[in-house]
Amino acid sequence: MNDVTTSNSDDRTMAILAHIGGLFTSWVAPLIIYLIKKSEPDGAFATDQAKEALNFQLTIFIAYFVCAVLTVILIGILLFWVVGLVNLVLCIVAAVKASNGEHYRYPFAIRLIK
Repeated sequence: MNDVTTSNSDDRTMAILAHIGGLFTSWVAPLIIYLIKKSEPDGAFATDQAKEALNFQLTIFIAYFVCAVLTVILIGILLFWVVGLVNLVLCIVAAVKASNGEHYRYPFAIRLIK
């Protein structure tokens, strides 16, 4: 679903903040934006993208937990770097898509929030 929406500038800005905010606050920023925007009738794009960012950051949080467990056998140290790099790249791609008004779906996010 990569169609371009007719979202307003504020809506796109909040969607961008949801994706980039995940880099710095994990799942907290996307959750706050989702809770604020879901009750607004004209905030459908930001709500959708905040929900997507929240699902992805929860998936990353789980991946970091698995990495922490795997540090016992040392592979977790390498995986921390891989998960961090994937998080960085995909959040930037999502923010760029959101700035263009396109819906973005992360490739392997667990859809916990529907």
